[in-house]
Amino acid sequence: MIKAGIVGGTGYTGVELLRLLAQHPEVELTAITSRKEAGMPVAEMFPSLRGRVSLAFSTPDEAPLKSCDVVFFATPNGVAMQQTRELLDAGVKVIDLAADFRIQDVAEWSKWYGMEHACPDLVAEAVYGLPEVNREKIKGARLIANPGCYPTAVQLGFLPLVEAGVIDTGWMVADCKSGVSGAGRKAEIGALFAECSDSFKAYAVAGHRHLPEIRQGVARMAGHEVGLTFVPHLTPLIRGIQATLYAKLSKDVDLQALFEARYANEYFVDVMPAKSHPETRSVRASNMCRVAVHRPQGGDTVVVLSVIDNLVKGAAGQAVQNMNLLFDLPENMALSQIPVMP
Repeated sequence: MIKAGIVGGTGYTGVELLRLLAQHPEVELTAITSRKEAGMPVAEMFPSLRGRVSLAFSTPDEAPLKSCDVVFFATPNGVAMQQTRELLDAGVKVIDLAADFRIQDVAEWSKWYGMEHACPDLVAEAVYGLPEVNREKIKGARLIANPGCYPTAVQLGFLPLVEAGVIDTGWMVADCKSGVSGAGRKAEIGALFAECSDSFKAYAVAGHRHLPEIRQGVARMAGHEVGLTFVPHLTPLIRGIQATLYAKLSKDVDLQALFEARYANEYFVDVMPAKSHPETRSVRASNMCRVAVHRPQGGDTVVVLSVIDNLVKGAAGQAVQNMNLLFDLPENMALSQIPVMP
């Protein structure tokens, strides 16, 4: 059995990890940390886990993290980098769901996240955990930088086009919408029901922290720097991301065939039939990304629609997918849940 620990188990990604790992036939939940809630039974905070998770929260200092095989960090940015080296030295594999190890340019990371990096050498070692791109590297890694939610939806949508070299990578647009859970489980005026319900708005148009991560990923696919505009929006949903992606075609190509061929063997990417419009509710509580590709009026603009659950494929589910790869398990183990409808 894989002994798994979770640092920061009280947020939305933390409880989602608990939900998925509690159902995993090869995992033994060993430690769940929270400084504030230490001593409280997990099922007391999250009644959905009654009868499935018997652990209580413990402080990071008291938790037996070094005896784990893998530790997930479901913490705010800047926490994992303080504790990762010690865990790696103890032979523990680390999967960070925050952004501490995603951006290879440490100076760029510091600019966007407003702090000095504690272990830049480990940034160079970390493997970016997008399995559809880095599967083989993930299998041999010690440290996984789990992708962000927006970056997952955007990169999976652009991937076939960029790899095939059929678009102008100097002009790409990612118009994305997210549910409120993407802001985390914290008291914040903008996330109050009366503030975000029955409303819709763009935010961080001048620059969002996920922009350098997306640019980095797409540039790796292309083999050169790219031009990308990313505009996020807040929607009155709890879960879900819809990424509407735009690019200019540089070659004539059968787009539907291109996407179907690229994702033919990917369990967690579903290429919808031509003319489809995937909905966020079609992936709710699942690790699936559904994509559809369009060429409006047969012109030179390609439009890709990509939907994921931001807490699953955009966070905890992808982390478990990476864990399965790390330990040579079937990639879809404990992740084959059918999306919740309605």
